[in-house]
Amino acid sequence: MEYILMHKDIPVVDMVIDETGFIAKLGTVYDERRIPIGVHTYASGIDRKGFNDWWLGRSIPASRDGLRDALMIMDVTSSSMLIEKCLGLSLSDQYWICPKGSGLNWSDINFFSNDFSVDVGEMLFGNKVNRQIDFISPDNTSDGWLRKKWIIIDGKRYLMKGGSGVFQQEPFNEVIASEIMERLGIPHIGYSLTFQDDKPFSLCENFVTPSTELVPAWRVKGTLEKVNHETHLAHLVRCCVNLGIPDVHNAIYQMIVIDYIIGNEDRHYNNFGFIRNADTLEWIGPAPIFDSGTSLWYNSPRVGQKIECKPFHSSHEEQLKYAGLEWFDIDKLQGIKDAVVAILMKSAPVDDARRDAIAKIIVDRAETVNAAKWASS
Repeated sequence: MEYILMHKDIPVVDMVIDETGFIAKLGTVYDERRIPIGVHTYASGIDRKGFNDWWLGRSIPASRDGLRDALMIMDVTSSSMLIEKCLGLSLSDQYWICPKGSGLNWSDINFFSNDFSVDVGEMLFGNKVNRQIDFISPDNTSDGWLRKKWIIIDGKRYLMKGGSGVFQQEPFNEVIASEIMERLGIPHIGYSLTFQDDKPFSLCENFVTPSTELVPAWRVKGTLEKVNHETHLAHLVRCCVNLGIPDVHNAIYQMIVIDYIIGNEDRHYNNFGFIRNADTLEWIGPAPIFDSGTSLWYNSPRVGQKIECKPFHSSHEEQLKYAGLEWFDIDKLQGIKDAVVAILMKSAPVDDARRDAIAKIIVDRAETVNAAKWASS
């Protein structure tokens, strides 16, 4: 089917999507400045493979818990086909596809100011929908492997996300990470706890607005080729400087530190990023830190065992060496042990021994950061 990729109400490029959900053809470019970040253009045209990588990157990953069963119920072959069914609309940016000749406008269909269907989200949560499915939902374009869905509370958009495994610990970890970052003054997204059918979920308000958009670090680091002598961090910073993204260094240092303290195992390039103005295309700066649940030995019976990390090194200890620590003030974490215990008291699967071990290791790792700060001064 023929579409125009739109950025709000601005046409970007003509495109044809085939029956499998892939972009089969790219046509006339209307606004080269608004081609998605990380998609390269050449004298001969746009890199269609790169464009497909960006487009299919909007789909629900195959690793999402419950996805296969939900797709079978929806009678949809793959999650890539769900993107087209909601016109590519998202709550992370302002891109969408307009069927040629439809006359649709951004103001009439965007998820920031219009209601959306809860059907796909309910099915991804394993719930039945006893009516004809309405696919117009931001759940079609949500990333990550945990069960999640978008909901509207008092006119605001919130992401509701579950846990995994025996401990169902990820929602609690989000709240703990928020508490630590709040005390340290690290820009972050606040998370709260909610429960459905005795299962825990984290809840956070959408931080993207109708006039801003999130550009994942994955897209930014694809704007320049990495050279052999560069570290992964140096390469990302060079890409940011080249694009004109401000205030990058300190934000990355703070992210490295919080990820060390909580033992985050999954800070990949798609769960941190940068904010730009969707109207002027000016860069605002790094996004506040979000998505920190895959931490605190969430799926391990042994708190404190050696773990690997991302994105700049596989070792937390080595990654911590990259961070400037002048801003770190351990005094702001006074009482954090009791705060962590209080949060985990709400979790039935986390017993006293595990709760105390988690609280202790947070304190221990914060003290390690503090020691590293003074050793480098």
